[in-house]
Amino acid sequence: MTQPPPLSHTGAFPIPTDEEDRLRELDRLGVLGSNSDIHMERLVELASLTFAVPMAAISLVTSDRQWFLAQRGLAVKETPREVAFCAHAIMADRVMVVPNALEDERFRANPLVLHEPQIRFYAGAPLRGENGHNLGTLCVIDSRPMEPKPEQLRQLKLLSDLVIRELELRQQISLCPVTNLPIRQRFLRIAEHEFKKAREEQKDLSLLLFDIDNFRAINHRWGHHAGDNVLADLCKMVRQFLGEKDLAGRLGDGEFALLLVEASTESALQLAEALRHAVTTMPGVHCHSDLRLHISGGLTSLGPHDKSFEDLLRRAEKALDLAQSNGRDQIATLLNGF
Repeated sequence: MTQPPPLSHTGAFPIPTDEEDRLRELDRLGVLGSNSDIHMERLVELASLTFAVPMAAISLVTSDRQWFLAQRGLAVKETPREVAFCAHAIMADRVMVVPNALEDERFRANPLVLHEPQIRFYAGAPLRGENGHNLGTLCVIDSRPMEPKPEQLRQLKLLSDLVIRELELRQQISLCPVTNLPIRQRFLRIAEHEFKKAREEQKDLSLLLFDIDNFRAINHRWGHHAGDNVLADLCKMVRQFLGEKDLAGRLGDGEFALLLVEASTESALQLAEALRHAVTTMPGVHCHSDLRLHISGGLTSLGPHDKSFEDLLRRAEKALDLAQSNGRDQIATLLNGF
């Protein structure tokens, strides 16, 4: 296949009502720009064989482009979002079918229709993420018109579910097996992105680091299995305090982080104190003894002189040290530039 000409298109693409949250979930997957693998390539091949078409792809739709995590029969790795059929397919939760693009007013002037690869038939099954947002599609394409059979569309939907499953398995590598929270490296990557976004949009961003003060006592008295159960229960409870935009992570053995997106210092402190109180009432193996869990926390917020997320992290660590040195079971706050 020859390389297509530079793409341009005057038509605007539709924007989902959940666009901001959709893009956040897509970014947190951490797969944009990564290499494909044999499992993704097999799913694309199966989709192609199911429809007996030469082209298929796993397409992830970003703010300005569609990027192919895996592809078959396509000469490019990405296209502008304004020419992407998949930008329309993510608007609904069912498979989008275009039997003949020349007869569809949305696409008849599209350069991907008028030039290579001369798309006529398209079918795209949305890739619905864990949080309910359509991140892209598994799509099949042909240069000839086609009326697909219902069973083919059903198979495409089932294959798209398997794509999501593969994406979730990729994420498992960077999750703590006990708490199911992102480990330090992944948390910091996402946090840096949120820092830049908050800085650009001049929005609030707060960070809470906390440590379970007497966690070792549980391991010593009831064993590590009991300790793991407490950690799992703690993280389940923590999620109840978080909004969809927020992020929790496990940075070390007993150290956790909460990234509170668009949260002011005041609202973050209220959340931190509510969490601190809730920990003291947690049920568990320890609740029938004289031991009561409690946490120490260090809180900070984005300041005008912060250059990177590292500035917030170091300041929150100092605040946590302050809370621990002052007797524990408290939240200390340190700000910068206010």
